[in-house]
Amino acid sequence: MEMNNIPEMFQSKLRLMIVSGLIKQPLSFTALKQLTGATDGNLSVQISKLTEAGYIIVHKEFSGKKPLTTCELTQLGRDSFRQYVELLNSILAGN
Repeated sequence: MEMNNIPEMFQSKLRLMIVSGLIKQPLSFTALKQLTGATDGNLSVQISKLTEAGYIIVHKEFSGKKPLTTCELTQLGRDSFRQYVELLNSILAGN
């Protein structure tokens, strides 16, 4: 990945925070909201963009009578994020 080819998904602070939060494990919508400090609406829009790009999968189920939305990073999302981090590391290393 070259600097001029940084994926659009990583050009938004909130989307970058979402992907960073999901790198270790799937998180609920509520957990992502707490992690990012985003509003429900903005978080929903960014999750939709990441889903459309194939970076995350959204699981919707019920916990008792309450809806539970969980987001999980896909392999594409994981690989793209890894390439992005490697690019940043190469820039810092002066390569």
